[in-house]
Amino acid sequence: MSSTSDDPSADAVRVDPEASYERAAAAPVVDQEERAVISAQLGRPARGEPAVAHRCVFGLPTVVRVAPRLEDGTPFPTTFWLTCPVMRSRVGTLEADHAMVGLNERLDTDPELASDYADAHERYVAFRDRLADEPLPGAPGAGGMPRHIKCLHVHAAHHLATGDNPVGAWTVEQATPAPCAGPCVDDDDRQRWRERLDPTERS
Repeated sequence: MSSTSDDPSADAVRVDPEASYERAAAAPVVDQEERAVISAQLGRPARGEPAVAHRCVFGLPTVVRVAPRLEDGTPFPTTFWLTCPVMRSRVGTLEADHAMVGLNERLDTDPELASDYADAHERYVAFRDRLADEPLPGAPGAGGMPRHIKCLHVHAAHHLATGDNPVGAWTVEQATPAPCAGPCVDDDDRQRWRERLDPTERS
């Protein structure tokens, strides 16, 4: 369960009680400065017209909303992407501890969870298709939805961005509090990635 500590470093990623699809949809596509931040977090150029859907207590992106299709038209595998290095590591530990095995067993034996998960899948697909202006033929839900659980990172991102994923809610609860020594991207990181994304910025 999330800590109530006033020390940001003790609990850097917190659920936003006002998270919703509407707020996630309204998030603007990032500028080059924030694209550099996200790229530094991921260790690769940010793709898919990212928009920040959730931020950590230090004001840096935690989750980005990604366009349904990449620039070349390729469908992107998920609408919400977890960018925070601390949360990615903590959720990765849950996966390494085989948390998905128990969750899939619960999905098979808990009708309420299965129903809530399926309903969240329907809302997720509707949101993704609205962003795409048309349905994506044959594109499944994210992270194994609606019948399986394949990637806790995807579900955590979905929940942090919208508050609408029961598996993501469990994942975030287990992964928090998320201690963090401070901002994961500094000015040097920003500059390096600004130059990589736009070589004309090199002095």
